[in-house]
Amino acid sequence: MQRLKVEFTNESGETLAGLLERPDEPPLAVALFAHCFTCSKDIAAASRLTRALASKGIATLRFDFTGLGNSDGDFANTNFSSNVDDLICAADYLADDYGPPDILIGHSLGGAAVLAAASRIPSAKAIATIGAPATAKHVEHLFAEKRDEIETSSVVTVSIGGREFRIKRQLLDDLETYASTDHIRELNAALLVMHAPNDLIVDIEQAAAIYTAARHPKSFVSLDTADHLLSKQADSNYAAEVLSAWASRYVASSKSDTTREKSARVPDGAVLLEEIDHKFARRVVTSKHQLIADEPKSFGGTDQGPNPYELLLASLGSCTSMTIRMYANKKKMALDDVSITLTHERIHAADCADCEASTGFIEVINKEIQLAGDLTDEDKAQLIRIADRCPVHKTLHSDVSIRTTLAND
Repeated sequence: MQRLKVEFTNESGETLAGLLERPDEPPLAVALFAHCFTCSKDIAAASRLTRALASKGIATLRFDFTGLGNSDGDFANTNFSSNVDDLICAADYLADDYGPPDILIGHSLGGAAVLAAASRIPSAKAIATIGAPATAKHVEHLFAEKRDEIETSSVVTVSIGGREFRIKRQLLDDLETYASTDHIRELNAALLVMHAPNDLIVDIEQAAAIYTAARHPKSFVSLDTADHLLSKQADSNYAAEVLSAWASRYVASSKSDTTREKSARVPDGAVLLEEIDHKFARRVVTSKHQLIADEPKSFGGTDQGPNPYELLLASLGSCTSMTIRMYANKKKMALDDVSITLTHERIHAADCADCEASTGFIEVINKEIQLAGDLTDEDKAQLIRIADRCPVHKTLHSDVSIRTTLAND
């Protein structure tokens, strides 16, 4: 798995910090995770859950809301509406740089936020809440003792979870606009509600309110003895296991159907290239297979797959390896294994002793072949000679004509 630090801006132009947990292989789905009120992306539950999802093939972005964690901004100037806006900005970032989110996941108040934001993230096919209140108004009890002071003062410092935060009246006013569950009924996605019966922070009745308000398809899973923050690793791992299995019905199946549909349109021997983002990530589709090409982050890409030159080297290397194996098998040579390392460089022609050109630059591909097995020196020499007779090698040395046309609309 890989963990990438990412940054994007909110609607006010402030920088929000996030972490993208992703599998080594192309992901089955992309998820967006929202943390609890006054928490951060780095709390144990968020970290464990997103890592566990990545291990299941679901790339997941967790980020700090404005004014929290490593994100810029002043928490006193935020409210629930700004949290929802931050989620939209995070979804837009994913869509532009990695892929639109298929799954929205919210923990505690983050769950209420994803329910409120869902209508503005049309790519979401599945939504999951974990220990979430049905509405944002639920958090008012956290500063009920200072409500009068908040309503009459510009800024009031309150203690939440042993930490102090500055609260303005506009937060209370904003919560009043999110006192209804009507938006839950309008969800256009499958819903999973996960909640612990003995949650001491958000009562199980809140889960019942979410479930009752939603239309099918909807599911409820009890987290049994888990606490609100899923502080035990076994509980966060269980939540991830359930979530990934549940989401696969709504996300992976549709993705595999789309994959088959795209491959079915590609004739044998042809290759289709499609944009994944508006940078460098591209989906490579053949009649039976798919992979991703990209550029590294140092070149402005998102490093989701090998770059074009690496794919070129892979093509030559795989063809060379296959040719060596085919020849060794035909000649019944004791070749146990063949591995090839390829590199590409651009050098001055004057520095190339075996090149025809004497001026300018030339492209050089270096192939280092390792042969393992009970082979004689003559066997090895034969295999090295045959290595340069692979079809791709011959193509690269041929006069190649590349014809570019514009497809008909």
